Amino acid sequence: MEKIPSFTIDHNRLMPGIYVSRKDYTPSGDCITTFDIRMTAPNREPALSPEALHAMEHIAATCLRNNPAWRDRVVYWGPMGCCTGNYLLLQGDLESADVVDLVRETMETVASWSGDIPGASARDCGNYMFMNLDAARIDAARFAAILKNIDHSRLQYPK
Repeated sequence: MEKIPSFTIDHNRLMPGIYVSRKDYTPSGDCITTFDIRMTAPNREPALSPEALHAMEHIAATCLRNNPAWRDRVVYWGPMGCCTGNYLLLQGDLESADVVDLVRETMETVASWSGDIPGASARDCGNYMFMNLDAARIDAARFAAILKNIDHSRLQYPK
């Protein structure tokens, strides 16, 4: 079976950053850009806990879908199975630099979140107790700091 493109990225060289993973086109011609929001260096830094990623998913997805400038373009925000980051899918033919501010602002919101996590109830979520807000805040703050001074090398996959 042919290897899919995301498994051809050299994860030994990948650093935390924002990368365009793929661009897909709908039958109507709309472009959907998938961003690899890589929050840890794979296989070299500790992975994020699934509980932190779950809390982050609820907060980030809520923030993104309420962002006046972006909400109509948000398709999806969710965790990677390897627990080293998240995927962000947006409508439009976009590049990593186009979303740095959006992702940084979202991470800053997660990092400063207080109160109830959106949708963290038995009625609204299939595993609502499987969340760690404190860990999500720490992970989001660390990534937001990286995004404040991000350079080109962390906006394109390593060759």
